[in-house]
Amino acid sequence: MTSYWISLFLVGGCVASLANLLARRLRLMAVVDLIWTAGVGIAAFVYLWVHALFTLQAYLVLAVLGLWSARLTYHLLRDRVLRGEEDPRYANLARHWGASAPRNFYFLFLAQVPFIALFVFPVSIGMRGGNIGVWDVVAVVIAMLALLGESIADRQLARFRADPDRRKGVCRDGLWRYSRHPNYFFEWLHWWAYVCFAIGSASWALSLVGPLAMYIFLRFLTGVPHAERSSLASRGEAYRSYQQSTNAFFPWKPHPPKP
Repeated sequence: MTSYWISLFLVGGCVASLANLLARRLRLMAVVDLIWTAGVGIAAFVYLWVHALFTLQAYLVLAVLGLWSARLTYHLLRDRVLRGEEDPRYANLARHWGASAPRNFYFLFLAQVPFIALFVFPVSIGMRGGNIGVWDVVAVVIAMLALLGESIADRQLARFRADPDRRKGVCRDGLWRYSRHPNYFFEWLHWWAYVCFAIGSASWALSLVGPLAMYIFLRFLTGVPHAERSSLASRGEAYRSYQQSTNAFFPWKPHPPKP
């Protein structure tokens, strides 16, 4: 089992290095987002194959993760890479880092490899959860609900941005009326599926690292904080009013802005 994780870091480091060269050639650092989303799906497939986990449980977990990986990779490829426009996050980082940007971006690409390992870990426990049972049905329901919710949120935001008359405003359509970041909420919800898959395994509690790490990253590090800063800078008081009336992460009914 140890050899798998060592190989993951070695091969992942090579892939991340090549992706960094491609991103520099395209002048599009948003390529980095594809490493993590595609990498988790590929690494999980290799884990099943290397450890010969040819069980219905393992296949079911891989199918759920494969759907997640394919959908999110396609969304990021279409929304952030094929447009040919740099993501504001990376444009801001490039300005902030200045002459150190090429080196720092390379380390950012390499950092995707331990992130892949971190999130493949709970998936690997889910693959060893045991025989199919009620908790696996719950896991599939959670995963499908999360996939549907995130897809709907992404489409609602894309439709809003495509309207030139509303582009400078704040999206409050559909799910965005109840959470300022419903896409992040459903992404976090997805990782609870692997906790349910893992129930039955002696080490199931370790699968909690998935939703815990995802919540920390999205809520406090890579997700909400950046999106909030960017929206405040581009939308000003309109977004500040949105902050006062709508929950940041967990969906809930809007409340009146504070006077």
